[in-house]
Amino acid sequence: MEKIKAKKSLGQNFLIDEKILKKIAMVIETNENDLIIEIGCGMGALTKYLTCKEGNFLGFEIDKRMQTFLNKYKANIIYEDFLKYDLSKLKDYNHCYVIANIPYYITTPIINHMLLNNFIPDKMVLLVQKEVARRFCALPNTKDYGFFTVFLNLYYDIKILFDVAPSCFNPPPKVYSSVVYLEKKPSITKIDTHYVQFLKQVFSQKRKLLKNNLKAYDGVKLEKILKELGYSSLVRAEQIIPEDFLKIYKAL
Repeated sequence: MEKIKAKKSLGQNFLIDEKILKKIAMVIETNENDLIIEIGCGMGALTKYLTCKEGNFLGFEIDKRMQTFLNKYKANIIYEDFLKYDLSKLKDYNHCYVIANIPYYITTPIINHMLLNNFIPDKMVLLVQKEVARRFCALPNTKDYGFFTVFLNLYYDIKILFDVAPSCFNPPPKVYSSVVYLEKKPSITKIDTHYVQFLKQVFSQKRKLLKNNLKAYDGVKLEKILKELGYSSLVRAEQIIPEDFLKIYKAL
């Protein structure tokens, strides 16, 4: 059976290194009433390992050319855009795990689609560009720390497991990738879209003083809460730890 040529328009870089594929599949341990979701099954390189695990499998693949390859796994695979799927259908499972090799341009939209629709997987194992992985788990006062770091940290404890060289893919990307592990926090604070917009505003110009990015809010209240949290009135967004942004938002 001939291989399929990757589509640049879909950001396709197929992971072909068997050692790496096995390593990714081994990150999660599943039980009978769990659900494994694979986003972007491709030709089934990782699917073949995930469908052998205990539990239920659901794959998403937007490229219908892959159907010939994926049919042999006799797995439940939906050939449509994951971003258009109604996630409220996915219920009645003990635990849910998401595994995906995600192109850079769609990484944020996929995570937003899940979290903002109140679909919060217990664990996620994501293969993303190395620079994106660094952004996921960046610390305050670093150049990679920003809106998405704070947003993800509301829900997950995050760590980079290992890097993946371009030679492990076909075609090889121009950059290194990393496998990131996200584990849901024991308690999650419910947030709304207004808070998400607040975070985006806070980091719109992160080198500016926080008070300059939040001019639309009560300056006296802002200075008061900053003082209570131990920050100077001259603090910048990149200097504030994730947990404190919610406290600032609620105070304002």
